[in-house]
Amino acid sequence: MSDQPTPGTALNPVARDTELSATTWELITDATPDSTRRAYRDDWKRFTSWCAQQDRAALPATAETIAEYAGHLALTRRAPSTIGRALAAITKAHETAGHGKPDRRGATEVLRGYRRRHAQAGRATRKAPALTITALRAMVATLDPDTLVGVRDRAVIVVGFAMGARRSEIAALDLTDVQPHDEGVQVTVRLSKTDKGGRGRLVALPYGSNVATCPVRALSEWRTTLAHHGRSDGPLFLRIDRHGRLGHVATGKGSPAGRITGETVAAIIRRAALRAGLDAAAAFTGHSLRRGFATAAYAAPDADLVRIARHGGWKEGSAALFGYIEEVDQWRKNPAAGIGL
Repeated sequence: MSDQPTPGTALNPVARDTELSATTWELITDATPDSTRRAYRDDWKRFTSWCAQQDRAALPATAETIAEYAGHLALTRRAPSTIGRALAAITKAHETAGHGKPDRRGATEVLRGYRRRHAQAGRATRKAPALTITALRAMVATLDPDTLVGVRDRAVIVVGFAMGARRSEIAALDLTDVQPHDEGVQVTVRLSKTDKGGRGRLVALPYGSNVATCPVRALSEWRTTLAHHGRSDGPLFLRIDRHGRLGHVATGKGSPAGRITGETVAAIIRRAALRAGLDAAAAFTGHSLRRGFATAAYAAPDADLVRIARHGGWKEGSAALFGYIEEVDQWRKNPAAGIGL
């Protein structure tokens, strides 16, 4: 809705104080990544549907309503992380609508109690397995270098691993984000989950010692392939349909530019893991690249935790990053070792 009055009419000051222009709404929308926005939208639809069934108000929702909904999700055996995201979606909807943060104290207690029951029942939180260098090489070996899909998937997997990137960061890359350097390539990550201000980060990718898993060579081959198809700008990684068409998008589906999604990144990784016959291949996700990079980088000689965090875009003191390196340290620096047991 425009904030400009219709010619010949007086502007209603009350309406102007309570309305947002289309431009403002667009900026609010752009503040949230596409994948998060889609998840929040689906969570909000489920919440409003449940409220309608229970004859409760969804907006603004009372503390009791939100707590009851959290309890409903727990009773239907949703994962704790799913419940946490649903609460975040409810909060986001209230804030965007101008109602401020809703009272989630009761819902938070419900979630805390549910997490305890979840742990006591032996249902551990499902984690994406970390991709090792050995597994990475096995996956890349299954890809056909003479096909569009093979060249693209190799670049997605190898570059994503070398960057320690989130799947959304991989999907969001443009051709102009990749610049050659004497030592390799520099990749600009313009937006990420922990970079709310959009400051971006520069990731340096050096040449690899193994030709098959070298991120610089993988990127070069993919960019050469894109150039042969007349692609010199736009998304770095494009959809390839079952007919082998590059960047083709069915009407009304996906990015108009043909960009892959974070879900596509996860599918590429899982597909390669299954073909390679890896243990627990079906559990591999886009996060397996990021987790694998963190553990491999930390296990390397002269590992620098600060540099690892900056490279992968982890916040200082990130609990997630410390969790990954603990998998390395639990044996390499085990406090029970060497105490005379």
